[in-house]
Amino acid sequence: MPKPLEASIDIAATPEQVWGIVSDLKRIPEFSPATLRMQPLGRVHTGTWTVHLNRAQHYVYPTTGRVVRYEPNRAIAFRINENRTIWSYTLEPNADGGTHVVQRRDIPRGVSWFSRKATDAALGGEQPFEAALIAGMEETLRNIKAALEH
Repeated sequence: MPKPLEASIDIAATPEQVWGIVSDLKRIPEFSPATLRMQPLGRVHTGTWTVHLNRAQHYVYPTTGRVVRYEPNRAIAFRINENRTIWSYTLEPNADGGTHVVQRRDIPRGVSWFSRKATDAALGGEQPFEAALIAGMEETLRNIKAALEH
């Protein structure tokens, strides 16, 4: 069964600076190796719909989402409609004046049957797919850090 996933990093930038990147959903493909495109349909706030083009291994596939949490300079989360997962970034100021950033994939209602079957058939099963997701989350956070600390 799929499980929640998490990666985190400390960035020498203020929560406001980090928020400028993670809340600009069109920029996510600059940092994420799994996201080819992310397009919010309108101004980003709780309830905004999004359209994504993703990649996993040699597959490219579309998904849609909806912003379910939007707290400026603190947190943003969006639910993927096709598999019911919730992806989020949470920002916490740290003692050094920087920001501790956590990226998560949560599964509050389980993953859809179709998504589980597609993961097994096309991506080698849940364990390798989740390992690739964790690696992608870590790369995303390193890329955000590099952009802000240049």
